[in-house]
Amino acid sequence: MRVDARGLTFEVRTGGPEDGDPILLLHGFPQHGGEWDEVVPLLHAAGLRTYALDQRGYSQGARPTSVEAYRIPELVADAAGVLDTLGVEAAHLVGHDWGAIVAWSLAAVHPERVRSLTAVSVPHPAAMAHALATDPRQKARSAYITLFRKPGKAERVLLALNAVALRRMLGGVGDPAQVARYADPMCEPGALTAALNWYRAMTGADLKAVGPVSVPTTFVWSDRDIAIGRTAAAACAPQVTGDYRFVELPGVTHWIPDEAPAPLAAAILARVGR
Repeated sequence: MRVDARGLTFEVRTGGPEDGDPILLLHGFPQHGGEWDEVVPLLHAAGLRTYALDQRGYSQGARPTSVEAYRIPELVADAAGVLDTLGVEAAHLVGHDWGAIVAWSLAAVHPERVRSLTAVSVPHPAAMAHALATDPRQKARSAYITLFRKPGKAERVLLALNAVALRRMLGGVGDPAQVARYADPMCEPGALTAALNWYRAMTGADLKAVGPVSVPTTFVWSDRDIAIGRTAAAACAPQVTGDYRFVELPGVTHWIPDEAPAPLAAAILARVGR
C-alpha cells in the first residue's frame, strides 16, 4: 500500500490480522521492506499486524535530492508520520542496520510511540561511538563508510560492471536471485545516491543526540557480522534503562532477516510477549 506522510509517499508492505498489535519494520542499506518477507509470516501466525516501510530514498515517492533531507531527525519523523497516517498511536518497533538507528532514535525521542524495540545488527549510536573510540578493529570494520560518504565515487565503485561490488557486498543475503532483488532497484537512476545520502547526511551531533532508551528492548547481533564487532554489541546494554535482552546468533552474518528469519522472529515475539 502507499502511505502519504510529511508531503511524501511511502511504499508499505502490510500483513497479518487487521486487529493485531502493530509492528513497524524498518529496513537497512541497501535493501527495502522486502527484507522482512521471511520474518513476517511468523509474526502474523502469532496474531501481529506488520507494516514494513520502504524508507526515505527507497520509496520512489519519497526521494528528495538534497543530502540534508536524509539527516536522522528527518528519518525519525518519517517513521512517526507513517504511524500517524496509519492511525497507530504506539507500535512495536523492529529495525535492521540503518533501520535500527532510526528505531533507536525514535524510541529515545518518542518513547510514547514505541511499545517495544527490537534492534537488529546495529547497536545504539553511543555504543558504536564507544567501540570506534576504543577498538581499532571496529575502526577497520567501519572504514567502508569513508567511501560511502564520497559523492560520485561511491556510486561509480558500487555500480561498475553491473554493480558487481554492490552484489558482492550483498552476497550473504542468499542466492543470486535474492541478491538481485535488492541490487537491481539500486541501479535505477538516483536510487543509490538517495540510499548513500543517509551516510552523507550523518553527523556526530545527530548521533550524540540519541539518548538512553527507556522502552523494553532487545538487541540481536550475529557473531559473523563484518560491520559490527563484539565491542560495540557489548556496549549496548548501558544505553537502555528499561528491560534489556541481548540475543547473539552464532554463525550468522550481517544479513540477519534474510539468513536467520526464524531465530529473529523468535526474538521479536519474545520481546512483544507472544
